[in-house]
Amino acid sequence: MTEPPGQWYARWGLTAVSAVVLGGGIAWGVGFARFNSAARQVGEAPAMADGIVVLTGGADRIEAALRLLVDGRAPLLMVSGVARGADLADLAHRVPLDADQAGRVTLGHAAQSTSGNAAETAPWVRAHGMRRLIVVTAGYHMPRALLAMQRAMPEVELHPVAVQSPALRGAPQATAVRMLASEYDKLLAVRFGVARLLDGDAP
Repeated sequence: MTEPPGQWYARWGLTAVSAVVLGGGIAWGVGFARFNSAARQVGEAPAMADGIVVLTGGADRIEAALRLLVDGRAPLLMVSGVARGADLADLAHRVPLDADQAGRVTLGHAAQSTSGNAAETAPWVRAHGMRRLIVVTAGYHMPRALLAMQRAMPEVELHPVAVQSPALRGAPQATAVRMLASEYDKLLAVRFGVARLLDGDAP
C-alpha cells in the first residue's frame, strides 16, 4: 500500500530534524571537549609588552597580573571591572607594591560585562599608544575575553595569560563541568551574535 504524501513528508521532516539535532549535538560536544581542555591550561607571558589588563572575577587573576607588573613584563596595568568603592589597597594585599608600582596601576570601575571590559580597556590602551597587551583572566573565560578585546582593538597584539580557576583544579566535578558548559554556551552566543539574547556577555 502506497504511503500518503502527507505522511511521507512528515516522516522525512522528522528524520531531517533529528539528523540536524544529532549533528548539532555532536559538534557541540567536540567543541566543548576542546574548550574544556584549553580552559585548564595556564598561559605564559611574553618577556615584554606595552601593558597588562586583568579582568576581575577572582583574587588569583589580580595577583597574577600584579606579579607580572612587579616582574617588569609591562610598565602599566589596568584592572578592569573593579567594584565601586574598592581601591588598590583592597586588591593588592597579596602582592605588596611600592609607591612607583602603585602609581602605574589604573582601576576601571565602569565594566560590568566582558564587552564592557574591552570597551573600558580600549581608550586606556590607545591613550598610551600600546601595541602589545597582556590579557589576564581565568582560562575558561579567556576565549570570550580575547574575542571582545580583538573586536574593540583590532590593531593591538594580544598575549593571553590564563589563570586556572580554583574550581577547576584537581579531578573534574559536576559543578565545574556545569560552569564550563555555561561559559562555552556564552562563547558561542558571542561568536554567533546572539549574546544579548542569551546573556552571553555576562562576566
